[in-house]
Amino acid sequence: MATVAEDVIKVLVVDDSAFIRRVVKNILEEGDSGIEVVDTARNGVEALEKAMRLKPQVIILDIEMPEMDGLTCLKKLLEKSFVPVIMFSAFTKEGAENTIKALETGAVDFVAKPTGVFDISKEDKRKELLEKVRMAARASGPRVSSEPFRKARSGKKADKPVLTEEAELKHIVAIGVSTGGPRALQYVIPHLPAGIPAALLVVQHMPSGFTKSLAERLNYLSELAVKEAEDGERLKAGHVYIAPGDYHMKVAKGDKSGYIIKLTKEPPVRGHRPSVDVMMESLSSVRDVGVTGVIMTGMGNDGSRGIKVLKKRLKSRIIVQDEESCVVFGMPRSAIETGAVDSVVPLKDIPKEVLRSMGVLIQ
Repeated sequence: MATVAEDVIKVLVVDDSAFIRRVVKNILEEGDSGIEVVDTARNGVEALEKAMRLKPQVIILDIEMPEMDGLTCLKKLLEKSFVPVIMFSAFTKEGAENTIKALETGAVDFVAKPTGVFDISKEDKRKELLEKVRMAARASGPRVSSEPFRKARSGKKADKPVLTEEAELKHIVAIGVSTGGPRALQYVIPHLPAGIPAALLVVQHMPSGFTKSLAERLNYLSELAVKEAEDGERLKAGHVYIAPGDYHMKVAKGDKSGYIIKLTKEPPVRGHRPSVDVMMESLSSVRDVGVTGVIMTGMGNDGSRGIKVLKKRLKSRIIVQDEESCVVFGMPRSAIETGAVDSVVPLKDIPKEVLRSMGVLIQ
C-alpha cells in the first residue's frame, strides 16, 4: 500500500455493499501506487462525516444507499465546498436518470456498475476506475451557477413550438463533449431559441442507456426538440440529435433530399464510440448548408482531427470552450493546438457564438 504523501490522491469510497467497497479499494490501490483509499463509508451520512474529517481529493459515491442516498449526499457535499465526485451508477433507467441529475448537480463523472457484481474486477472496468479517479483529482469545480435551470425546475414547462418537416435546414452544428458535458450542455442547448434554421448533432462520451436520459432531460429544459438519434432519420431544423452510447453517428446525403443520420458499430476511434472525430469528418462532405464545429469540456483529444478536416474542406467556424469554464480542459486544449479554432469563449457565451456562426444577429 502506498504511504500517504503530498502527491498521493486520497480517495473516499462510498457504497452500501461491503463487497463493492473492498473490491474498489483493492482496484485503486493495487492499480496505482499514487492512489490511497483513506477510508470507506456505507451511506451518505457516514460519507459526509468522513469527507469533512479526512478531506479526500476524490469521492466515489454510490447513488442508491439507505439513510442518505448519493444524490442528497452530493448536494450537501457541494454546499460545503467543491470536492470531485464520481458517481457509481446502476445500469437501469432510474439509475441513468439519477446519474444525469447528479452530473447536473456537480458530479464530475460517473462509472456504470456492471450488471454482474463480480464483473467490476474485469480489466476494462479497472482501467476506467483508475483513469477517472486520476482525472477527477485534476478537475476544476463547477464555475457556473444553476440559474439557467431554475425556471424549468420550478414551473410548468411550456409546450414546444411546432416545427414542420418543411422548415428549411440551413446549418448544422456539431458539438463534441466528454467529462463535465451533461452539465455544460445545459448551458448551451436550452439557450438556443426555437425556430433556428439549424440541426444540432451532439457526441457526448457516455455508455449505452445513459444518452437517452440525457436527451430527455435536455428536451425538458429546451425550446428545441432534443432526442437520441435514430438510424436513417432525416435532419430537421430546430432539432438536436444525441449520439446513442456505443454507436458512431455520421451524416450522409438522403436518397431524395436533405441529410440523414447513420449509426454504425464500426470500431472505436482512439477508444471512443461514439467518436467526435467520426461525426465531424462525416460532415466534411456537406456542401449546401453551413457547418459549425464546437468542442467543449472533456479529457483526451477527440474532435481535434475532425475540426481540422472541417476547417480544411469547408472553412467551417470552430468554437471552443475556454479553460476557466471547463471541468477538464483536455479536448478544448487539443483543439486549440491544431490552429483550426476561431473562437475560445466561456461556456455562457457559446450559444451566442453558435448563433453568430449561422448569421443570426445577437443584441
